[in-house]
Amino acid sequence: MSEPLLRSLPLDNGGTLALRVWAPEGAAVASVVIGGAMGVPQSYYAAYAGWLAGQGYRVWTFDYRGQGESRPHTPSHTLRGYQADLLDWVRDYEAVVHTARHEQPGLPLYLMGHSLGAQLPGLFEHPACVDGLLSIAAGSGYWRDNAPQLKRRVLFFWHVMVPLATRVCGYFPGKRLGMVGNLPEGVIRQWRRWCLHPRYSAAEGPAALARYAQVHFPVLAWTFSDDEMMTLRGTHSLLALYSSAPRHVHTWHPVHARARRIGHFGLFRESFRDTLWPRTIEALQALPQLWQRRVPHTTDDEARDADTVPHELTSL
Repeated sequence: MSEPLLRSLPLDNGGTLALRVWAPEGAAVASVVIGGAMGVPQSYYAAYAGWLAGQGYRVWTFDYRGQGESRPHTPSHTLRGYQADLLDWVRDYEAVVHTARHEQPGLPLYLMGHSLGAQLPGLFEHPACVDGLLSIAAGSGYWRDNAPQLKRRVLFFWHVMVPLATRVCGYFPGKRLGMVGNLPEGVIRQWRRWCLHPRYSAAEGPAALARYAQVHFPVLAWTFSDDEMMTLRGTHSLLALYSSAPRHVHTWHPVHARARRIGHFGLFRESFRDTLWPRTIEALQALPQLWQRRVPHTTDDEARDADTVPHELTSL
């Protein structure tokens, strides 16, 4: 695996946003910005990013402010009192995208959004510089759209655990509690509001819906039949927000990857280097065709019945 170049971008709060950039040995065929899932550090995507660079792509990863290597520059890196919300994370994401576009203006620029990383691009202020989004295990976080095993406990999480732990600690101590990871107070409170709203991030109101509607780049959504968090209904709910974009859903089952399990986080594990990783390149290459076909919203054959049954029975 190639070694990344460590970079940073200045933040409006005086901190810095930590980036890693993997460059191919020869000329790049496209730029790819990987937007991470909630509470997942950019280091989680390092093996895949290095592999993708080896296939000719210029790859960018980053940590949202307050996360991973973008934590506050204090001796303890505490999040107590740290000011950040999800709209700040949208700006972080978009700043990385604009930097990638500025440095390689002649290349296609694709996003690979893992969960939250496929939800936030719809809120970009200037989405026209993006040429396509490969959505990985993403859907609406609305609690009724969660997978059954998650839905059974999520109301206790949102109505009891999050308010109490956040009030006591001044941030959400997810690492200590073994869930999600440590999150700034503004992020967890806004995420809670989204997850309790039937249209998720549309909880931000008409301005948010207008942002999603101005997205015209194609969206190819990959879902996994054994995803322990997302459902088919949730993915369609998210894609419905991208109302002006060509959209397509494709579902993977573990048997397709000769594996017993993929789940919500599995794609980026090295065990899928020889099976699913090469298929991501096919997916990136397919994004321009999806745009040319101007497909308003299509799904694969297994994604016709949008309900909240786990994916081994339907698909996302």
